[in-house]
Amino acid sequence: MPTLHGIDWTAEPRVGSIVLDRATHHNALGFDTASALAQAIAEVLAAQPRVVVIKARGPIFCAGGDIQEFASAGDQLPQLVNDILDQLLPAYLQLAQAACPVVSVVGGPVGGAGIGLALCGDFVLASDTMKLRTGYSAIGLSPDVGASYFLARRIGAVRAQQWLMLSQAVDAQRCLAAGAVDQVFPAQELEAAAQGLVGQLCHSAPASLAAIKKLATQGPGVSLQDHLLLEQQLLKACASTSDAREGIAAFVQKRPALFKGQ
Repeated sequence: MPTLHGIDWTAEPRVGSIVLDRATHHNALGFDTASALAQAIAEVLAAQPRVVVIKARGPIFCAGGDIQEFASAGDQLPQLVNDILDQLLPAYLQLAQAACPVVSVVGGPVGGAGIGLALCGDFVLASDTMKLRTGYSAIGLSPDVGASYFLARRIGAVRAQQWLMLSQAVDAQRCLAAGAVDQVFPAQELEAAAQGLVGQLCHSAPASLAAIKKLATQGPGVSLQDHLLLEQQLLKACASTSDAREGIAAFVQKRPALFKGQ
């Protein structure tokens, strides 16, 4: 598992993992950490895993940007945040648009840029110790790393605007009720729950999951005609795979399917 500037990652064909491991700094993202995170994302996705898992070590998932680094930048703060985002955003976009499922395991409080990293997951599992605080308005900044996009997509534009403007801590149960996270578990059960979900996804046909993700994430401006055409194209592509033939045979024979990603 490579480690660089507080980021650990594993690039494997079955499960790729990205781990924030800078607990002494609340897993905050500064220039070096963002560079390492971009490298981790690129290498993990290059392995074409069936599932990508994002998680963190320590009691806090990610506090957002490294405020101490921001404070030290002084008048150079605009250049610093621009340099951080220039290197991180291309990789983050690849992660958010990955064909495979992305599972975020949020084992504690999350804020700022950490929100975008967590909520870009197709599945967001949280511990009961998790809370979300956007933080931007409290320090006179605006959202970044997809925080406003994915928060609005999950909880609605008006509520996202309110959470971002007020910058108040929102506990795990309120996040669950609003749709910001998908499931909440006692802290000691979170890892096992995540492993169970990842195992289930790994046993699915990759082409089927990729097609579902592509169809579900199309923008609202796509016409019904274009959507139906894309459905047809993707279904035809899936039908040409060995996994589809295996899945149909398993259904007829009333046995579990063994998908090989072919």
